[in-house]
Amino acid sequence: MRAVIQRVTASKVTVDSDIVGEIKKGINALIGIECGDNEEDVRYMADKIIGLRIFEDAEGKMNLSLNDIGGSILAISQFTLYGDARKGKRPSFTQAASFEEGKKLYDTFVEIIRQQNIPIQTGIYGADMSVEIINDGPVTILLDSKKTF
Repeated sequence: MRAVIQRVTASKVTVDSDIVGEIKKGINALIGIECGDNEEDVRYMADKIIGLRIFEDAEGKMNLSLNDIGGSILAISQFTLYGDARKGKRPSFTQAASFEEGKKLYDTFVEIIRQQNIPIQTGIYGADMSVEIINDGPVTILLDSKKTF
């Protein structure tokens, strides 16, 4: 499982000109699910994102987490995080999970975040979405559940 995490002052996702998810201060999380990912990968990613200390404290150091600042998450499915462009000019997406498996694990990810009482908004899984991100810092972190050590 991969995620691109961005610290944001605001972010929103629209589908067919309708806002389907919107947050203020928090994390915009682009979430990619790989063939073979399981609930262990999902739990790792949810815990990592919730606990990331990427928000500034009173001294301007990144020491605070979402809980510390009362922030939210906007989670957006993004199968293209598993695009492989090493050969040729057109990316291959064979490593991305199938629609059904990806949606199941994405929904599990969202539910785990909700169980931790973190406000979360989402896009629509598999939809053509437009995402507006006001990156704060900018701070962008790449996470991969297979690269845990």
